[in-house]
Amino acid sequence: MSLQNEICVVTGAAGVLCSALVEALLEDGGRVALLGRTESKLIDLKKRLAEKGYDQTLVVAADVLNPESLRVAKAKINKDWGKVYLLVNGAGGNHPKATSPAEQMTAGTSMEDSFFGLDADAYSQVFDLNFKGSFIPAQIFGEDMIEAGEGNIVNISSMSASRPLTKVGAYSNAKAAVDSFTQWLSVHLAQKNIRVNAIAPGFFVSDQNRFLLYEKDAKTLTARGQKIINNTPMHEFGKPEDLKGVMKFLAGSESRFINGIILPVDGGFSAFAGV
Repeated sequence: MSLQNEICVVTGAAGVLCSALVEALLEDGGRVALLGRTESKLIDLKKRLAEKGYDQTLVVAADVLNPESLRVAKAKINKDWGKVYLLVNGAGGNHPKATSPAEQMTAGTSMEDSFFGLDADAYSQVFDLNFKGSFIPAQIFGEDMIEAGEGNIVNISSMSASRPLTKVGAYSNAKAAVDSFTQWLSVHLAQKNIRVNAIAPGFFVSDQNRFLLYEKDAKTLTARGQKIINNTPMHEFGKPEDLKGVMKFLAGSESRFINGIILPVDGGFSAFAGV
């Protein structure tokens, strides 16, 4: 196991996708600090993992947008375990007020349902959570990597970064910033023996996007959900466990010479032209 006893931090650890990433790191021998704002959710995750036989976890409540809380978290991890080797920037999400009801503005579209009805503060919140929520943890936990002379940062992007999706402009724009940040930081830190890459999931069902993909019965696809399936060659949504293999690959020594990439996990969505 290439991460044997390595100290890893996963932000947004209690999320549907990030909890699968946590499990992947544990399977590969890592010790994982579960970082998030809501301690109760992290404790629940720790218990679920322990029931599966994974006890190398540490609950650390912190806000990725609050540098001081992250420094306190790092101090706790350093005291209990040591220096952080791997950071997974999983915290992210969207905001309903930064989502336009209309996919395109047509003759019948009201101003309120279009771009012109988007809330600027909500838009900013989405940028902060996705971009600054990766930038700030990378600065703080990256200090350990500089001191140790090695490290690995994996950001979580989205296929909407390279192919901006209708309605979710703020999320798409913010994830595009994450992609650019990933590439820039990978160059900046390359000679310090620190790699920076990103995983770009395609369409996975989560609490943030469920209302866009399924009707209220949670079974029937919305028109948007059906459109996504039609444009995903594998004709299905991804499952959280589909991310585990790529997480192990980017975190482990097998990808030693891979730096600055954004790796799609999307069922072929990015390869399909629609015809």
